[in-house]
Amino acid sequence: MEQIFLQLSLAIIAATTIAIFLKYIKQPTIISYILAGLILGPSVLNIFTTSPEFEVFSEIGVAFLLFIVGLNLNLNTLKEVGFASFLTAFFQVVVTAVIGFLASFYFFHFSAIASAYVGIAVAFSSTIIIVKLLSDKRDIETLYGKLSVGFLIVQDIIAIFLIMLLSASKTEASISTLLINTFAKLAGIIIILYIVSQYVFPKLISFVAESQELLFLFSISWALALSTAMALSGFTIEIGALFAGIALASSSYHYEISGRIRPLRDFFIALFFITLGTKFVLTSFYQVIIPALILSVLVLAIKPLIVMAIMGLIGYKKRTSFMMGTAVGQVSEFSLILVILGVNLGHLTDEPVTVITITALITIAISTYLIKYNTNLYGIFGKYFNFLEKKFASKEDKYKFHDKDTNYDIVLFGHNRIGYSLVNTFKKMKKKFLIIDYNPDIIRMLAREGINSIYADASDPEIFEEINVHKVSMAISTIPDMDTSMMIMQKVRRENPKCLLIMTTHQIDDGIKLYERGADYVIMPHFLGGEHASAMIEKYGTDVNKFVKERINHLYELKKRKEAGHEHPSRDFHGK
Repeated sequence: MEQIFLQLSLAIIAATTIAIFLKYIKQPTIISYILAGLILGPSVLNIFTTSPEFEVFSEIGVAFLLFIVGLNLNLNTLKEVGFASFLTAFFQVVVTAVIGFLASFYFFHFSAIASAYVGIAVAFSSTIIIVKLLSDKRDIETLYGKLSVGFLIVQDIIAIFLIMLLSASKTEASISTLLINTFAKLAGIIIILYIVSQYVFPKLISFVAESQELLFLFSISWALALSTAMALSGFTIEIGALFAGIALASSSYHYEISGRIRPLRDFFIALFFITLGTKFVLTSFYQVIIPALILSVLVLAIKPLIVMAIMGLIGYKKRTSFMMGTAVGQVSEFSLILVILGVNLGHLTDEPVTVITITALITIAISTYLIKYNTNLYGIFGKYFNFLEKKFASKEDKYKFHDKDTNYDIVLFGHNRIGYSLVNTFKKMKKKFLIIDYNPDIIRMLAREGINSIYADASDPEIFEEINVHKVSMAISTIPDMDTSMMIMQKVRRENPKCLLIMTTHQIDDGIKLYERGADYVIMPHFLGGEHASAMIEKYGTDVNKFVKERINHLYELKKRKEAGHEHPSRDFHGK
């Protein structure tokens, strides 16, 4: 027991030390876990050896990971972008898997079954990495963000089925029998879980949620119970945890459950990736590095091109296709789970496992920067992808609700919390105004209200082709991103030097810089609230009746904002 504790302590301390360095270079912590396992494992320091206890910890980590994936598997996302997401994900998985298989079988000389694992592994993209980075950039609600999430959901469903199929393959049944049995069991599980989630859980969860501790215990118990039931049915406990999460996904408490389970997931999943890192075989490093580099090119370059080509054929613009393509260029956590499952089933040796793991490290590290700087990359390389864009009937034309020949007095970039207030002022001024926003839901809402609007990212220079900038009297941006603000000011000033420019930022230094670059006024939301309250106190003093009137008006506005889906940000952010 003492030996296990010492190894556990050493592994976590090593992973934390590496994670601190990786945070400095803006890399995800998942890489630190794998590197810690590699450094401590047999290939380098040889002071950490996996034991049955650590294998159990790893399995628990994967179970918690899939439980939270299930909790956040929002199938409603597919209603809007389901067709495009399904086509893109399905054909990308098939094409990439085939290329990966052929490369592994003919060039790396892996066995047919190992090549199949490699092909499937490189076909999937990381839900955790993509959703985390898009959330940090506040791009989840953009069109490409919604398409990416839909794409990941379809991929996750495919991966779930493959995991179920592999876990059922322990039997001696034929492939056709396996497929039929897996489909039948999957259909039965879905029906049962639907009944439970719709007719049993709503009242039960409302009751247990009265106690935070009881809600936490109930969630764990449900995950363990279904995992056990699935294991007894011939599947893995991980599949049971996934379906346990899916059953709770429709609950109004799923965010709270996810938040409470996440620390457990983070701890145990760290042990899973540390254990995976110990499986590196660096004695044959020169044998595996070339295959890993070739597969990394497939994942980072060819896979995004496949996605962009499919998106272009469907009818999306090159920018949306490019942004989505750059988002999916990494190996998935599901791929690593499949690899471990393959090892447990005796299908894989250390060499293909090492190749896939090195490929995961390389692609996750590089794709992090691709997603973070996708706007800048599009500005550089976007012109080379014209051949991927249809010249007719774009899917994105349905998000345009304005007359291109109209001369607008005011252009507003970003209809968010600030923009909501500004629109009311524009109406009172009886000015012609146009709103540009990257959230298609907001564009549809504005269209219902009869407001001229365009779906677009303000950082896309091509959007200015839609606007008669030289006729605009005022341009307002509510987007606090400095690069976007600078680009807007540059474009507007070049076409219309007399236009009034109002920018937004959350940082004092950025505000000073915007003024120096030519902004006429800079909105700083966190300071405006204090100034407004000070002005009210100076105006009304301690007159309660006057504050009651302000209270009534403010309460009415807050309710209207809630109906519009607004939330006050919990922390400062630099994204859009």
